Amino acid sequence: MPSAQVEAVAVVAAVAAACAIPGSFLVLRRVALLADAISHVLLFGIVVSFLVVRDLASPWLLIGAAASGVLTVAIVETLQRSRLVKSDAAIGLVFPALFSLGTLLATIYLRNTHLDVDRVLLGSAELAPYDRMTIDGMDIGPRGFVVLSIVFVLNAALVVLFFKELKLSTFDAALAATLGFAPALLHYGLMTIVSLTTVAAFDAVGPVVVVALLVVPAATAYLLTDRLAVMIVLSVVIAIAAAIGGTLFAFEVDANIGGTVATVLGLLFSIAFLLAPGRGLLAALLRRLRQRRQFLETMLAIHLYQHEGTSTELDESRLDGLHRHLHWLPIEVTKVTIRAERNGLVASNGKRLRLTDEGRLVARRVLKLQG
Repeated sequence: MPSAQVEAVAVVAAVAAACAIPGSFLVLRRVALLADAISHVLLFGIVVSFLVVRDLASPWLLIGAAASGVLTVAIVETLQRSRLVKSDAAIGLVFPALFSLGTLLATIYLRNTHLDVDRVLLGSAELAPYDRMTIDGMDIGPRGFVVLSIVFVLNAALVVLFFKELKLSTFDAALAATLGFAPALLHYGLMTIVSLTTVAAFDAVGPVVVVALLVVPAATAYLLTDRLAVMIVLSVVIAIAAAIGGTLFAFEVDANIGGTVATVLGLLFSIAFLLAPGRGLLAALLRRLRQRRQFLETMLAIHLYQHEGTSTELDESRLDGLHRHLHWLPIEVTKVTIRAERNGLVASNGKRLRLTDEGRLVARRVLKLQG
């Protein structure tokens, strides 16, 4: 594999790792759509900063872009607190407005500026290896890889340092405020981290894949674990795997890297959505099936218990007549009887059923709860 392709893989993997860490908190706080908003309003901050400093190499462009992300969060939360606009509607109002305003300002005041739609929306990670970082004339690698590696280390360090505070404010903001943890400050701090990470990743891979890397790995990890620390680690692993796989596939089929990485992320999420042990669709279907089977076995035990010791016991416990008394299909009676006998709730002599001690206990427990 050519060195440029290896470096492109490294850049996208560094972006993925850096985005996955704050993305976990965005998903848990149910503000994932803010990632989309922040990624789109960066243009507004960049244009405004350039109009002030008139220098494309100025660091103020990055500062302005990050500030525009924080401004977006502030405006969205102000609209939410007014109780006149819901959260999703507030985000939908703010980010198109600021993104459009940035485009309008660039069109009016920067008429000689060419806005490449593909680069603005999809990014061009293929070119990242050619944007080099040099120190004292020494080439130390692609700028995107160096910058995003530093961002990843900073994000990881901040999460480790403030893990307890972030965890508490994420799951119980009221308790965090009571304990003096300032959840609002933590929230804006987290949004600042998201803005800075998005700014750093924007030029390398574009906003679409940045949003995907902020949200999808965390959403996938959420389906696989109930522990926050494990979720963060899984998010990073999933993001890096998708970044490497998607980038290699893009080179193989000569496609856009951002699009293929986002597609691979979608496939990984789909697999987790279907097959996750605890929360996956298949697990949920099996759980409902087990619950239905358990319910039917319990209903059979209750039926036998209610007629136990009565004059109708012989008739109500006949295997060939249960389907009429329970209003079930004969085949269903057979299946339920076999399972109930296997689970020790009933015993059969081939013609009639009788309750076991375990089945009697189950029936009494249920009837006691209903009473």
